[in-house]
Amino acid sequence: MADSPLLVWHRSQGRMVPERVQDQRALALLYGTAAGRWAARTLFSSPLFSLLYGVSYRSARSRRKIAPFVRAYGIAAGEFEDRPYASFNDFFARRFRGGARSFVAEPCLMPAFAEARYLAWEAAPADLEFPVKGQRVRARALLAGRDRAARFEGGPLIVARLAPQDYHRVHFLDAGPVVEHYRIRGPLHSVNPIALAALPAILCTNRREVMLQDTASFGRIAYVEVGAMTVGRIVQHRVPGACPQRGDEKSHFEVGASTVVVLGEPGRWIPEAEILENTRQGLETFVELGTVVARCLPQR
Repeated sequence: MADSPLLVWHRSQGRMVPERVQDQRALALLYGTAAGRWAARTLFSSPLFSLLYGVSYRSARSRRKIAPFVRAYGIAAGEFEDRPYASFNDFFARRFRGGARSFVAEPCLMPAFAEARYLAWEAAPADLEFPVKGQRVRARALLAGRDRAARFEGGPLIVARLAPQDYHRVHFLDAGPVVEHYRIRGPLHSVNPIALAALPAILCTNRREVMLQDTASFGRIAYVEVGAMTVGRIVQHRVPGACPQRGDEKSHFEVGASTVVVLGEPGRWIPEAEILENTRQGLETFVELGTVVARCLPQR
């Protein structure tokens, strides 16, 4: 593991912090050379590779990797449940201890649905391209269809990128029924910025899970969870017909790092000004779970 020169604005600390990138040199070789990109497309992005990788991290022997991982990334172990972990994967999907995080309760304020690095746009038309860290992404490709994307045309969009050392549970940002859930098949490329810069369409071609929710305060929301290299599974905790509350667990990622994209209807809400401004400057904002990432717009 090597230090990464990537800098992220840490909102709660009010300063720039460097992000360590797991296997940075290997990723640079894999996505930075023609031979490496060929290997990524034909071997390492296959679901079978990630499945086998995930199996090894679900074994009891993998527990010995936990302590070195905590030390290497400076993980604040006291923020998480104090319990024995059956495997590294069990630790990877760890929960915060009670009281470590809370969700903003004011109905018109949208809480962060993941603890991650955020980018945001006020409007992302489904028929136009928008930039995400050096790539171009079409909203209708992200949702796999013009019909589904039409409702979100011209609406706000948030991208939350999770690193391997992060908390890997995703939460519902508001109360309201789940109306649809579907899976989109695809490869499992890395979603690290090195890979995103090399292969422009990863977020729209990787395996994805989409869930639609009719929220009480923000209208219809589309959650798009993007699979990634070595991610064993994306485990959903709710199904269509369920009616979760704000802050309820929605899903979790198994071993690996990945990305969650949230799309909204036009005119319903707007991302926080600080995140929008940082995005315009090409800078990600690290946001803690449950803190404000957007707010409602007045309705006629």
